[in-house]
Amino acid sequence: MLAVASVVLVILVVVSWSPLTSFDRTVTDGLHRWAVTEPGLTHVNRVLTDWVWDPWTMRALVAVAVVWLCLRREWLLALWVAVTSAVGTYVQQGLKSAVGQERPQWSDPVDTANYAAFPSGHAMTAMVTCALLLWLLKRHAVAAGLWRWCAAAAAVSVVGVGLTRLYLGVHWPSDVLGGWLMGACLVALSVAAYERTVLSRER
Repeated sequence: MLAVASVVLVILVVVSWSPLTSFDRTVTDGLHRWAVTEPGLTHVNRVLTDWVWDPWTMRALVAVAVVWLCLRREWLLALWVAVTSAVGTYVQQGLKSAVGQERPQWSDPVDTANYAAFPSGHAMTAMVTCALLLWLLKRHAVAAGLWRWCAAAAAVSVVGVGLTRLYLGVHWPSDVLGGWLMGACLVALSVAAYERTVLSRER
C-alpha cells in the first residue's frame, strides 16, 4: 500500500493534478502569511528544522546506532541500517532531480532552501531514521514502556519536521507527504528483506 500510494503521489505531482496543486497553494499561502507576522515562532521553526531535525542530525543518530551494532558484533544488521539510510538519501535526491518540482516562491521569504522540492528531504530522512531506530529497539526487546516513549518522540519528530518545512514556506504539502510515504516504504521494504535474509541464513 505504501508503494502504491507513493507511486500515485509522484504521478499526481508530475502531471500537476489541479486539485493537489490548489490544495498545496492554499495551505502554503496561509502558513506563509502566519510566518511573516510571527517572527518569534518563525525563529523557533528555523532552529528546529536547521538543528534539531536537520537531516545531518538524523544521519548522526543512524551513525551512533551503527557503531553500537558494530560494538555488539551485529555486522549484518549494522550494514543493513547504514545502507538503508544511504539509499534513502540517494532516492530522495534522485527524485528531486527527476521530478523537478519547484519550491514555493515568495517576495518576502522567511527561509530559503536548495534543490528541487519533491520529495522533502527533511521529511524523508526523519521518517527513515526514526523508523529504523524504532525497528532496532523492537528487535533488541527494549521495555515496552521505553519503546512507547521512543515511538512518541519519533512521531513528534517526523510530523514536526514536516510542519516546520511547511511553516517556513520551503515546501508544498505534497512534498512533505511524499517524503513521509517514501521513507516509510523504503524502511518497510528493507525490514522485510532483512527478515527474509536472516531467516534463510538460519535454515
